Amino acid sequence: MNDGSNMKTVSPHLWQRFRDIAVPYWRMEEKSKAWGLLVLLVLLLLGQTGFAVLFNEQTGEFTSALAAHNADRFWHSIKLCLGLLIGAVPLYAFYYYVRDKLGNHWRRWLTGRFLDSYFRDRHFYELNANAAIDNPDQRIAEDINTFTQRSLFFLLILIGSILQLLAFSSVLWFISRELVYFLVFYAIAGTLITVFVYGKPLVGLNFRQLRREADFRFGLVRVRENAESIAFYSGEAQELQQVKRRFTAAFDNFNLLIRKQFSLNLFQYAYTMLTIVLPSAIIASRVLSGELEVGSAVRAAGAFAAVLSAISVIVDNFESLSRFAAGIDRLDSFTKVLHADPASRERAGGVIESVQGPGLALQGVTLLTPHRERILVRDLSVAIEPGKGLLIVGTSGSGKSSLLRAIAGLWYSGSGTIIRPGPEEILFLPQQPYMLPGTLRSQLLYPHKDRQASDTELLELLVKVNLPLLAERFGGLDIELDWEKLLSIGEQQRLAFARVLLSCPRFAILDEATSALDIGNEESLYRQLLASHTTPVSVGHRSTLLKFHHQVLELGGEGQWQAHPAKGYSFSA
Repeated sequence: MNDGSNMKTVSPHLWQRFRDIAVPYWRMEEKSKAWGLLVLLVLLLLGQTGFAVLFNEQTGEFTSALAAHNADRFWHSIKLCLGLLIGAVPLYAFYYYVRDKLGNHWRRWLTGRFLDSYFRDRHFYELNANAAIDNPDQRIAEDINTFTQRSLFFLLILIGSILQLLAFSSVLWFISRELVYFLVFYAIAGTLITVFVYGKPLVGLNFRQLRREADFRFGLVRVRENAESIAFYSGEAQELQQVKRRFTAAFDNFNLLIRKQFSLNLFQYAYTMLTIVLPSAIIASRVLSGELEVGSAVRAAGAFAAVLSAISVIVDNFESLSRFAAGIDRLDSFTKVLHADPASRERAGGVIESVQGPGLALQGVTLLTPHRERILVRDLSVAIEPGKGLLIVGTSGSGKSSLLRAIAGLWYSGSGTIIRPGPEEILFLPQQPYMLPGTLRSQLLYPHKDRQASDTELLELLVKVNLPLLAERFGGLDIELDWEKLLSIGEQQRLAFARVLLSCPRFAILDEATSALDIGNEESLYRQLLASHTTPVSVGHRSTLLKFHHQVLELGGEGQWQAHPAKGYSFSA
């Protein structure tokens, strides 16, 4: 993990990165609704500013009335304040309602855009090998929400500050020009100190905190998802150590963040508290001499605080801005990966080209590991004709599963050409089948959710894969359960085979897809596969599989390979 290198890009082009993420929503299909709600928010802010000016004026008025012992003037001012309150309260409440509504719509649109890109071109798979993009789930689920809410928050603070500055600066100028001059100097000095003294360290620490909190959460999720395997190995002590290590990293970084924030808080608190004293001190002589009423001093202090707040947005919100900047950097790097060509990382060193055709063939394929550390297969040419299956064998680590990934289009590091049919004519079965959350019916139909199949057809399919009582055992085809936990690996593999028999693709890519089955079940499934006119391309270690394939591709490691007829082939001891 190189946090320092990641942070080099946080500050210089932050505004450009923010625009790249934010602008599309305001220019695309939902722009009318978005701009309409934003205009409404600006109008509500204008109303809030107007009420603030009136409240400040009446505060000075009833203070002067108290100082002059004028009861009629005092109660008249109080009545006006209560009237203003009746109008201000619903306006303030409606402002926050509209703001959160707009933020929620923006989040929905931006999340949909990220999800479309995440699942396009198998980016969700590509990101597993990209160490620069940690925790994509958090970036989609949390960082987008923070981005939309904080963007609106800071935008509206900026607009509100401008309105507040315009409204109160005239009040302050009328009472005391010395206060205006001092205010400009005070705000500029505070902003420069905040940005240059506390700026980059806080942004960097917040960036690392987001990453380390996500790593800690991911470690806990990983333990939950692999609880059984960890329990079988009695590996809880090691897992506990790893989870604690992730938490310690988050804890230590947060300690650094607390220390830096402590320094910022000291400055911010002193900076803010001085504004209580300074306005009165600057105009005290005019009040004491009788030139100004006491209420004017109160109005001046209120206007001073309002204008200072307007031009000290960075000072007052810097800690939040630093977290926001870190979140923008995470989303920006995520966006660039999602919108890149899936194979762009490999273009300099060459990629395996994919061509859609009627059959399945590899032409001069050299396959490398994703980061090009070593050659798995060198200059491989083989054709799999319909009805003539291919069995891939070899020692562990020779590249068997990697070659299947290349055939499926998941790995492309290397050179050569792979010709494959369309995606609806080829189906991949890994050794560990995927069980999606949902009903038994959805398991059988996956990945074709719109396929039509009757209950009778699905129940007969379960009989074919030797799971005749599965539906009855769990309450029917439409009961939603956690199938990954309920079914054994052998049952899951048979259920996955049922998907192939239902889909009847031209080719089935089987990566030890029957490894948990006995020979009888394995032979039954392969016979039905051939009867459905699906051609298998299998990785396996059992000699019993030979009779279901016409040729054998033997991988020897270090790029070596040999092709043999399946008939008469014998496995090495």
